[in-house]
Amino acid sequence: MPDPSAHPGEPHYVTRSNWLRAAVLGANDGIVSVSSLIVGVAAADASQSAVIIAGVAGLSAGAMSMAAGEYVSVSSQSDIERVDIEREACALKDFPKEELAELAEIYVKRGLSAENAQIVAKELTEHDALGAHVRDELGITEDQSANPMQAAFTSGVTFSIAAAIPLMAAWLAPATSIIHVVLFVTVLALAALGALGAKAGAAPLLRPTLRVVGWGVFAMVVTSGIGWLFGVSF
Repeated sequence: MPDPSAHPGEPHYVTRSNWLRAAVLGANDGIVSVSSLIVGVAAADASQSAVIIAGVAGLSAGAMSMAAGEYVSVSSQSDIERVDIEREACALKDFPKEELAELAEIYVKRGLSAENAQIVAKELTEHDALGAHVRDELGITEDQSANPMQAAFTSGVTFSIAAAIPLMAAWLAPATSIIHVVLFVTVLALAALGALGAKAGAAPLLRPTLRVVGWGVFAMVVTSGIGWLFGVSF
């Protein structure tokens, strides 16, 4: 367990939430999707070269798709944040008294007396009115605001690195044992990913590890079942 204390100069773990989410998402998707693709193709009695080609194609397409998807989705979040900030700036210009009262009410709801809330709201407004409203009314902070490029780069890179693990396992495995080797290596990789993600976020190791492994194995079972189905059909 991590040291629960937070000393001056030591960042809180929540500041890692944006890039850690993108990293775990990219790595998990890379392992699961490429492993599932390899197992599914191999289960259809394809040759080892066909399995490797499918894996390389899955890695390339998946990395680009993951990066593009993260960029587009996080950009949408960033657009919403920007619009709300612009609206808040206009409200502060047109209705300064109402916005001051609204800010004071927020502090009252958080536990300050009405008198102290008014003082705090007034001082923060004089210092940085828009910053106070963005932080306390909209809940947008610098550490947790949307960053499309960071999310896209992190997801694309971690997808590629993680997807290379089952691909390498399929390449090195005997042609008759690709499925078993890839499954074994994938379960180990998923367990390592769950543990690393939990450690980076200072969470207990067991639950995140089981969650990542469980859903990953489920995806591979479904995909390999489809592969076997089509292998029998043809």
